[in-house]
Amino acid sequence: MPENVVIMGAAGRDFHNFNVYFRGNRRYRVVAFTAAQIPNIEGRFYPPELAGRLYPGGIPIYPEKDLAALIRRFKVDLVAFSYSDIPHIDVMHRASIATAEGADFMLIGSSYTMIKSEKPIIAVCAVRTGCGKSQTTLKVCGILKEAGKRVVAVRHPMPYGDLAAQAVQRYSTPEDLVENHCTIEEREEFEPLISRGIVVYAGVDYLKIMREAEKESDVIVWDGGNNDTPFYRPDLHIVLFDPHRAGHELLYYPGETNMRMAQAAVINKVDTAPPEGVKAIRENLGRYAPDADVVLAESPIFLEGEKEIRGKRVLVIEDGPTLTHGGMSFGAGAIAAETFGAAEIVDARPAAAGSIRNVYERYSHIERILPAVGYGEAQIRDLEETVNNTPCDVVLFATPINLASVLRTAKPMVRVRYEYRDAGSPTLREVIEKRLPGLFH
Repeated sequence: MPENVVIMGAAGRDFHNFNVYFRGNRRYRVVAFTAAQIPNIEGRFYPPELAGRLYPGGIPIYPEKDLAALIRRFKVDLVAFSYSDIPHIDVMHRASIATAEGADFMLIGSSYTMIKSEKPIIAVCAVRTGCGKSQTTLKVCGILKEAGKRVVAVRHPMPYGDLAAQAVQRYSTPEDLVENHCTIEEREEFEPLISRGIVVYAGVDYLKIMREAEKESDVIVWDGGNNDTPFYRPDLHIVLFDPHRAGHELLYYPGETNMRMAQAAVINKVDTAPPEGVKAIRENLGRYAPDADVVLAESPIFLEGEKEIRGKRVLVIEDGPTLTHGGMSFGAGAIAAETFGAAEIVDARPAAAGSIRNVYERYSHIERILPAVGYGEAQIRDLEETVNNTPCDVVLFATPINLASVLRTAKPMVRVRYEYRDAGSPTLREVIEKRLPGLFH
């Protein structure tokens, strides 16, 4: 008899693990997924078009809080944990729920879930959400394009809509973002790349995505999400570290796995982080990833209207996942407000509307800053209402996309940009040339 399995996930890694490890495997019968982190993703089905012939009715998706009841209801033998950026201790709390109910608890090894490509793969991953993967991915793609290579980026999944329709998605123009009804979170990852002329793939079935990406590329850049490990087997594994959160590389799953697998370790934000944070990460790398090449990087900020915020009451909006999943209480926007002389960062919490109020309740470490969460049209409107109801002189937003094009507000909006910059030797290009010399000769 096959083992009954529940896969714990958050609409991404869980589907990939099913596709490459469980689908078609008669040893297992996946009876349910659970969903966490992302709002409104439970209550769906993983569709039969993707689940395969062993699952003609698809697979139901339940809230994670129902895990113990699901184990009892379906007589579950195995719980497979399959999402990212969660404290080690919380992983074991979930393991304890499973084992107390009589089920085994499983973390699938990275080698079982990484697909081998015909093309060279450079993976950009991190030890926490918000370390600077996106700007580093842009830098890597730029280096490869300068070398005359056709580059395609494949982004970690964010399938929050119709899963069957989102199996393979290709983005190359702004119109593609509109046509696919992309959330703010999706736009933040896709828009900066396509604005540089880089084709982006994402979706649900990453073997099919790989085959499509291989057709139009010399090199594929895996653009990771959260602190997850790559879905594709990398020829060069780049891992980002944040010295503002030094030590987190040892405390979060699967960020520590990434650290231990790193071939290139990029310590980012050295221009704003305390030196002792950089030192602590170097020491951990020396102990746990001694063969990794260490690259120091800055994340300089660029303000598009310095005079508009000096002496003003400012509402700061930061990248949503950095504050929520990533556990940060501030980002580039707060740094810019302080650097360029804002009189006050206005507290957005009293004006929080609907689901934004729920975000503050769930992530209590976030104080005055407004996270740019927008998982669907309703939440975008809640974000918009929060902005409009906050008593401020100007809105300062530090998101990878132009929020002014998404939110309807009469308030003046000023954008903070940030990008990757090498902070010494070896540079990122030098490490890529060292590790993958065939790409440059």
